[in-house]
Amino acid sequence: MSDWNSGYVADIGYTHGFYRELTPVVLEFVATSKGLRSPDSAGAITYCELGCGQGYSANLLAAANPHIQFHATDFNPAHIVGAQALAREAGTENVHFYDDAFADFLERPELPQFDVISLHGIYTWIAAEHRATIVEFIRRKLKPGGLVYISYNCLPGWSPAAPMRHLMYLHGKAQGGPTIGRLDPALAFIEKMIGAEAKYFVANTALKARQESLTKQNKNYLAHEYLNDAWTLFYHSDVAAELGEAKLGYLGSANVLDHIDAVNFTADQKAIMDGITDPILRETVRDYIVNQQFRRDVFSKGAIPLTDSARREAWLEQRFALTVARADVSMKIRGGIGEADLHADVYAPILDALAAGPTTVRQLVDGTPAVAALGWNRLAEALVILVGSGQVQPCLPARGDAQRKKHTKAFNSAVLKHARDNADFQNLASPVTGGGIPMSRFQQLFLLAQEQGRKTADDCAQFAWDVLQAQGQAILKEGKPLNSPEENLAELKSQAATFFEKIIPLLRQLQIV
Repeated sequence: MSDWNSGYVADIGYTHGFYRELTPVVLEFVATSKGLRSPDSAGAITYCELGCGQGYSANLLAAANPHIQFHATDFNPAHIVGAQALAREAGTENVHFYDDAFADFLERPELPQFDVISLHGIYTWIAAEHRATIVEFIRRKLKPGGLVYISYNCLPGWSPAAPMRHLMYLHGKAQGGPTIGRLDPALAFIEKMIGAEAKYFVANTALKARQESLTKQNKNYLAHEYLNDAWTLFYHSDVAAELGEAKLGYLGSANVLDHIDAVNFTADQKAIMDGITDPILRETVRDYIVNQQFRRDVFSKGAIPLTDSARREAWLEQRFALTVARADVSMKIRGGIGEADLHADVYAPILDALAAGPTTVRQLVDGTPAVAALGWNRLAEALVILVGSGQVQPCLPARGDAQRKKHTKAFNSAVLKHARDNADFQNLASPVTGGGIPMSRFQQLFLLAQEQGRKTADDCAQFAWDVLQAQGQAILKEGKPLNSPEENLAELKSQAATFFEKIIPLLRQLQIV
């Protein structure tokens, strides 16, 4: 390893992921759902992402929120070169990328004060000195009332697997050579230890399934997770104490389903939680109850409660949209206590109304008697649960859709061109949600075919197959490649027919097409 990377994996790139929790309107909704004030995501705010990786989230969010100035840094220059190239291709001018280490970024005099600072997948994977720099950055650069989103591996959920991760890391260090070449031997060594009935693995039987699942995951992600020099597990209380040095207090979870006790706790567990008044102890006990492995926390610098009237008005003005086809909405959710059913008498009227297009809570209540009849508390809880399930998204105000669409259209066109070569980018930008909508490579190729004048589903399928065939690629179905051109084309035609029937109408509502 060279000196500049401080032991962080830098010889292979990170994944090009988009993380919904970074979306400004989602962070605002987290605060609203907790009855607290936050920066107005529809306003001219400033946003900073620390450790932006490939910069895909920052690029997408900037395109979908042209009214916000985004600043993002990652110490790996290869990441920043790619991020800047995508911004140029899309013509996105409100995102600024830097290849600074955190200490250098802290000293940049041209940086503004920020309304939002986010760091996803960073805190666990850097040394203590760099965490201290992040805390100092937040202390200096976050405005009063601002929000911080931070994610990290946590205890006690990671406790059983942490020794396995440590063994993989040590095996990789002993192996030497490029990081990516260390991964398969480390996984094979764990498999050998399991087969030899090493008592640690015998005592932790779930690790066999974990090891098997790792062999199927993205290798770049696994190398960063399992072979990085710095890797620290935290209790929530640890992170709260460190961020307290920057005058931050815990606001809530970016996974808003965590806010719903009914799907996370049994009656006995809820009784324990209700008896705890200290907020840090309460969150830490919660992690023991649900055996939390990864936290997505939102902290604030001086958040104050909304008045009852302001909270109600914020809810009424909030717009929501379905992000899956109505026919594909799952009426089951998974919380801390397992799977739970969504009652049709509560959720069907809301979902049916949203199926007609994005709408505000005020419009839902005024236009749908069955929704109004639910009452305020049940309606608010139902919307939080639907957002938490990932099937509904909070949206930006409709008045800005047309202006935002100019930017998302240019960004999405740039992304679709990349689909010819690879499946790196898996989300498109929506001017409605101000965030990303998952879209597979094949679906992107269908859209690219439409951009180039193909009209029917079969024509789009043929276009996609021509792209794949020219690159010597075949479709994997149930883990196995399809052998003949006829099989590949038939599968693409089937997928394209479903795409035209279900997904295109949804994309129109989200103003992606």
